[in-house]
Amino acid sequence: MRFFTSKPDAIPSPAEALPGRSSPIMVPGTHRVLDTPIAGPWPEGTKTAIFGLGCFWGDEKDFWQVPGVVTTAVGYAGGHTPNPTYEEVCSERTGHAEVVLVAYDPSKTSYERLLKTFWEAHDPTQGMRQGNDRGTSYRSIIIVADDEQRAAAEASKAMYQKQLSAKGYGEITTEIVDAATNPFYYAEDYHQQYLDKNPRGYCPNHATGVKLPDDFAVTPLQYVD
Repeated sequence: MRFFTSKPDAIPSPAEALPGRSSPIMVPGTHRVLDTPIAGPWPEGTKTAIFGLGCFWGDEKDFWQVPGVVTTAVGYAGGHTPNPTYEEVCSERTGHAEVVLVAYDPSKTSYERLLKTFWEAHDPTQGMRQGNDRGTSYRSIIIVADDEQRAAAEASKAMYQKQLSAKGYGEITTEIVDAATNPFYYAEDYHQQYLDKNPRGYCPNHATGVKLPDDFAVTPLQYVD
């Protein structure tokens, strides 16, 4: 993990970004905790969501603990360099953020429930950082798969802004971008389920303590405890 420097944080243009490579940097395997394939195939009806909220090690754990989640994986998205490495992303020359891919069963949980986890697990007002982790890779970002996800993400952002403003926080800096133009690339194997492999590993909590109203995540479904 990188810490504060005097270096300005800016997303490079496509022309400035590193060239990357045509082949993936890893072969996705099986989730260590959920025992499911992190790249599929998944049960029919499974949906996916992608979120970036700082260091992806702790973030992935937050999501794999949500009832109804089929699998999770960490990776890179929101930038320009194809199939980047961790070192390339940390150089701030790819434009990517550290993100978590979440595959979930919509009969057991909802996208809104995942959004609630996202907002409440970090401080979305910090710009290009989370706490002492600073850089473009630590920015807050939601990558939406379709218009339905975008509508839910935008609505939750507006609702959470009201809650944050009431507690004295500034403006949310979270980006909401389309998956069609922001592909997900799997991170190296040693990053996958890192906190299961390293239970005492680096896991900062940057949550504000501000809650997204519970009724935003309510659906007619009965969640599994």
